[in-house]
Amino acid sequence: MAHENLTAIVAATDGVLFDFDGPVCDVFAGHPAPAVASKLTAVLAQIDAPTGKQALETDDPMEVLRLAPRAGEDAMCRIEEALTAAEVLAVKAAGVPVPGAMGSLRAAHESGRRVAIVSNNSAACVREFLVLHDLARFVDQVIGRYPNRPDLMKPSPYSLEIAAKELGVRVSTCTLIGDSTTDIEAAARAGSMAIGFANKPGKEASLAEAGAVAIITTMVSVAEALLMPPVVR
Repeated sequence: MAHENLTAIVAATDGVLFDFDGPVCDVFAGHPAPAVASKLTAVLAQIDAPTGKQALETDDPMEVLRLAPRAGEDAMCRIEEALTAAEVLAVKAAGVPVPGAMGSLRAAHESGRRVAIVSNNSAACVREFLVLHDLARFVDQVIGRYPNRPDLMKPSPYSLEIAAKELGVRVSTCTLIGDSTTDIEAAARAGSMAIGFANKPGKEASLAEAGAVAIITTMVSVAEALLMPPVVR
């Protein structure tokens, strides 16, 4: 049934939207996320001690970024700048693309569909990685997080709506491939379709509960589905 769902979704897709960290790149493989979060927290604590103390409760850099506005505009700007710099360094040390990612991006492009990366990571780090691994030729648009507006990160539908507009397709004919519940929730809010990438054991249930119609455990499945002959609609 999952394979049938995947085939049906792909057949109805005009715009293929890839989340970045997970489906394409393991961003913090070389520079572990907890260490990055710790450095961001130290910066935040210097500006606003209570918010910095709260940030100690997480080892996720994105969650530190979400907390930053509580400490004011200056804190937000400094954490955004520091995180972007850390992400660019991280993708340089992240290693090769996730298995099946290059094939999926190529297949999406060669199928004639429009292709975008839609990420809570910075556009700068996404572009750095795409150029480093010669993937930019397969991607029409890169939609990273809106600077200094963590409230617009997924699960907000904002980045998906912008991607659809930039690609020139209806958001309802876009499919987001993501490995987190926030990806799936963002797709649901945007009115897009969603494929859940269960890249770790135990993710299938949470992705399905969030609204993923199809669940995959390897990005190779996406490439294979995209390479199937088009269905006349």
